[in-house]
Amino acid sequence: MLQHLPIENILFIDIETVPAYATYGEIPDNFRKLWDHKAEFLKKLPEDTPESIYSRAGIYAEFGRIICISAGFFRKKEFRIKSFYGDDEFIVLKEFCQLLTSYFNSEDKLLCAHNGKEFDFPFLARRILINELPLPFVLDLAGKKPWEIRHLDTMELWKFGDYKHYTSLELLAAVFGIPTPKDDIKGADIHRVYWQEHDLERIRIYCQKDVLTIARLFLKYQQQPTMGDERVVIVE
Repeated sequence: MLQHLPIENILFIDIETVPAYATYGEIPDNFRKLWDHKAEFLKKLPEDTPESIYSRAGIYAEFGRIICISAGFFRKKEFRIKSFYGDDEFIVLKEFCQLLTSYFNSEDKLLCAHNGKEFDFPFLARRILINELPLPFVLDLAGKKPWEIRHLDTMELWKFGDYKHYTSLELLAAVFGIPTPKDDIKGADIHRVYWQEHDLERIRIYCQKDVLTIARLFLKYQQQPTMGDERVVIVE
């Protein structure tokens, strides 16, 4: 499976997002009205309100923002991980786009994420446009035929054409005997860790663990040997 793809041509990524504002009360009036409307379709319990479910706003590009992007790639015997993170989304995205345009800007390069086609890739593209940055080639889908889109999704690949519900990265890691990336925090904790604790380093480490797990999972899909920690290099 996937043995024909040169793994050196793949950039493995993961993003961490939060609501654009720390609390519901801080949302500007015009956006609060729009969130209230959106929240009506997101309620799961009778007692849910736009304010009580505001922490979910981070998964929508119109109401959230990116605070961390981790990217990993194979170079010879190493797997190198670089993170772009901070409070200024414009700078985070600009630096990540520079990586894409410098090293992953040709038709033989690919992006890979877990649930990337439903979340990471479109979220990135939308936030790049909102921040008025040029859209990198590998994220620009306009006019491309399906087979020209250079995106891989480890969750979609696991379906083998089936239409089962979401399969988490944590579950697939357990199935394949890969160390869990969720040994500290999980995605649901990012809102608290950022807005209440402002611990960007903790979020960066969590995001990098996800990228490493995605790469190890992809190696399993290719039926290649497991990658040990000694091959992992964190690029500052």
